[in-house]
Amino acid sequence: MDCPSEESLVRMALEPVRGIRAVKFDLNERTVTIDHAGDAQMFLDALLPLNLGAQLRESVPIGTAQGNVVTTLLIPKMDCPSEENLIRMVLGGVAGVGSLDFDLAAHTLRVTHQGNAQTILARLAPFGLGAQLINSKPATDSAWPENEAVDDASEARTLRWLLAINGLMFLVEMVWGVLAESTGLIADSLDMFADAAVYILALYAVGRSVALKRRAAHLAGWLQVILALGALGEVLHRGVTGSEPESVAMMGIGAVALVANVICLMLIARKRHHGAHMKASYIFSANDVIANLGVVIAGALVTWTGSPYPDLMVGFVISLIVLIGARRILRLQ
Repeated sequence: MDCPSEESLVRMALEPVRGIRAVKFDLNERTVTIDHAGDAQMFLDALLPLNLGAQLRESVPIGTAQGNVVTTLLIPKMDCPSEENLIRMVLGGVAGVGSLDFDLAAHTLRVTHQGNAQTILARLAPFGLGAQLINSKPATDSAWPENEAVDDASEARTLRWLLAINGLMFLVEMVWGVLAESTGLIADSLDMFADAAVYILALYAVGRSVALKRRAAHLAGWLQVILALGALGEVLHRGVTGSEPESVAMMGIGAVALVANVICLMLIARKRHHGAHMKASYIFSANDVIANLGVVIAGALVTWTGSPYPDLMVGFVISLIVLIGARRILRLQ
């Protein structure tokens, strides 16, 4: 087992097995760690038909001194997949952490772990997401999430389509933003880039080590910083020297970006209940529609008022949002 496709096979083979609480893969070490109830032999029986050479390394009871705990956190500023991915990478390296159950709509996270809940809060504090402890109580078998039968290959195809659409629109909006002298389009292209980076990380990080995930996240974060600072500099430059944004191009390309995000919503719609990551992608694309509408409205205001300031305002706001997101990524330790 050394690639994501084999990991997917193993996940599908284990889905029918009852009693699984959490599963962690390490493709570099070719190991899978399963937190479960019952005899470990049932996992070997499920994996042997795959001919991957599965062997039982060890099976030990979970210590009862501290026991398993389910901690529910309120994270008010967590509302998009990039922040979910950050939290996954941060907590993925914490000993004793089992399953993570995200609800972006409610801004909550349920962590199944061992030890003190303050350890979880301490790891999240540097990100400024406002993490607060709602409750922490001993886990029971019913507290563990049941495994859902999910078509991983289908989800991967959906994520690749989302990546392709956002990557293409990043290029289109960036080029037209420069040609039309529109900071709004340039900034909105960065929002598309941020989305594409989320999907790249989601696809790239499968089965890889926590350290590698963090390096990839930092790379995406620095790229976002460079682009966002460039966009903010462009807003400042055009605000001082003056600009004449082409409102028709703003509204036209903004409308194309709006259609692209609606297509993304349609792609995710049938899968938004297939786990937190797909639900998060749905919410993220829905939020992007608001940014696209902002660009279109700014274009209309430029036409109506004859002033470049609506374009500069929307460009500043979107660039600042991208920069704040990049800052959170770079605070990942």
